[in-house]
Amino acid sequence: MQYYDSSVYQKIPKLLDYFQKGIIDENKNISHCLLFWGADINLQCGLALEIARLLNCKEGAGADCSCQNCRWIKEQTHPAIKIYTRLDFKETDSNSSEDEDSSKGKKNININQAKSIINELSISSDYHRVYIFCDRDEEGNLLPLNRMNFPEATSNALLKTFEEPPKNTTFIFLTKDKTDVISTVVSRAQSFFVPSLQPENKDYSLVEGIIAGYWNFDKNRVLDIEDELLKLAADNAPEEIFIQMENYMFEILQSNYQNKTLFYRMKEDLKFVEEAMQQVVISKMNIKTVMENLCFKMFLK
Repeated sequence: MQYYDSSVYQKIPKLLDYFQKGIIDENKNISHCLLFWGADINLQCGLALEIARLLNCKEGAGADCSCQNCRWIKEQTHPAIKIYTRLDFKETDSNSSEDEDSSKGKKNININQAKSIINELSISSDYHRVYIFCDRDEEGNLLPLNRMNFPEATSNALLKTFEEPPKNTTFIFLTKDKTDVISTVVSRAQSFFVPSLQPENKDYSLVEGIIAGYWNFDKNRVLDIEDELLKLAADNAPEEIFIQMENYMFEILQSNYQNKTLFYRMKEDLKFVEEAMQQVVISKMNIKTVMENLCFKMFLK
């Protein structure tokens, strides 16, 4: 799938201008660790690939440059520019003479992948290496990093490398929210909000009748709410139910931003819903188990 997007210059000109100036500076005063956050992961990846092109171009880094490095990056075939997800990794089976694709069913970027990255970086390179960390589904659609697909154990295994990388190496993390990545990674990165230019789906019509005012519900209703949400999930894509629950909570937050108690409660609940969606979509957990856990977390406070 094509992730390079030359239109980033029109979409986010101020961000591109910042990185252009930083890279052109003889001291290259941009951080070797960058974290992009926001709703549009594809735009974040396009920005990351353009930064990779600016870092590697030897002929002025013009938008239309056709030098070998620029061509490779635009074609996504550059040997030093890599998009790392849980699915883009092959491990060698010690009992087999051939490489076996072990990416199928992988739930996260694992320790073996971290070790492979560290070993790879121990070999010198003539290029400026850029490693872009995110997630994707089996169809190639990009997804944000979170603590499920980029777990703490893997993050910690790479912390030293993130902190003191080899020369001419940049790491870029793509996520929906900074809090979705462990704080020790965030503290080592320069963070940038990348605004979404996509129309947002803010519909919550399916779930409104079930969860409206849920923070005032009687705790005895939890099993009834679970049954109603499961019926919805049986007739609709489960992830759509979770997205609509998030949309409803975002709407309440926007109209009750001065209510600190509700704000902190709902901020935690949003994390519960996001975690439930990841469990169903990525981990393929049983929807009944996931929904039961979610309802007990949200409605039994």
